[in-house]
Amino acid sequence: MKREKFHIEYILKTVSINMLWQTISTTNGLEEWFADKVIVNGKKYIFSWGDSSQEAELVSIRAGSFIRFKWLEDVNEKCYFEFKINIDDMTNEVALTITDFANPEDQADAKTLWDKQIKDLFRNIGL
Repeated sequence: MKREKFHIEYILKTVSINMLWQTISTTNGLEEWFADKVIVNGKKYIFSWGDSSQEAELVSIRAGSFIRFKWLEDVNEKCYFEFKINIDDMTNEVALTITDFANPEDQADAKTLWDKQIKDLFRNIGL
């Protein structure tokens, strides 16, 4: 079955954009909420959780705005996962948008996993 793109938006109240950016784009920041260990070699990232690990390639980045990765084992060239910071022009409200891909029947589980990870991110940045 074909995986479909989905987005999840998390509103962050009273957060420093710089702190959020550091948390989603640096090895130390990613180790606080996304993976147990992150090793970077050029554009290649190795994310480890316990005894398992996955390799990803940094596909695109715009400092202070978004970072996009592609799992190396993923054969679908169009699939990726992305962390993007959005600021509402009217309210100055900050949101973190996650973009990912999953089979339709797996999207609920994927969103639950992201919710858990974002809860860890919020705790680590003091929200």
